[in-house]
Amino acid sequence: MVGEKVKSSGGISCNTIIEIQKFIEPKKQDFRKLPGTVLRNTVTNKVIYQTPSPEKLPELMKQFENFLNTKNSMDSLIKMAVSHVYFESIHPFYDGNGRTGRIINILYLLLSNLLESPILYLSHYILKSRLKYYSLLQQVRDQEDWTDWIIYMLEGISIKSQQKKDLVKKIEILFKEYKNRIRENYKFYSHDLINSIFSYPYTKG
Repeated sequence: MVGEKVKSSGGISCNTIIEIQKFIEPKKQDFRKLPGTVLRNTVTNKVIYQTPSPEKLPELMKQFENFLNTKNSMDSLIKMAVSHVYFESIHPFYDGNGRTGRIINILYLLLSNLLESPILYLSHYILKSRLKYYSLLQQVRDQEDWTDWIIYMLEGISIKSQQKKDLVKKIEILFKEYKNRIRENYKFYSHDLINSIFSYPYTKG
C-alpha cells in the first residue's frame, strides 16, 4: 500500500516515513523529542558518534527528503546506499530506525523503477553481517570513506537479487508440479485454485 502511494505521488516524503514508522512502532511513531543514541568505544568509553539533537531533526529530515527525491546524475543504487547512511545517522525515531531505513531502501528502488514489486529486502544480509555493517557506517562518518560502504551495499543487492531469482524459479517449478499432480489425480482441478494456493499462505474453501 505504501509502495503504491509512493509511486503515485512520485516521491518519498517525511509523512511517508512517519507512516512506515506507525506500522513498526505504533506507540513511538513521531520524531523523537529526546536525545538519541550515543555510541561509545567499549574499551575507552569515548563517544564515537552521537545522533543529532531533537530540535535539528525536522530540518535534517527535510534535507533527507529533498536528497531522495531530487533527480541528479548519481546512479540509483549508489544513491540508495548513500541515503541509508544519512537516514541511519539522523536516527529520527526512538526505535525501529534500522527497519524503517531498510523499507525506505525498497521504496526508493521502486520509485527508481529498479523494482516492480517490493521483493528485495536487505535485512537478512545486514543482520548476518551486523558488525561489518556498523563498522562501515562509522567509517563513513569518521573518514568520509564511502567506497567500502557502497561496495558492501551493492554486494548485498547482488546477493539478495540472485537469491530472489532462484526462489522465483523454484516457485515456478513447484507451481507446474502441483498443477500437473492435481490435474492428473483429482477431478476438482481449477486454475483459480492453483493460483490461490500460490498467492495466499492460507486458503479457506
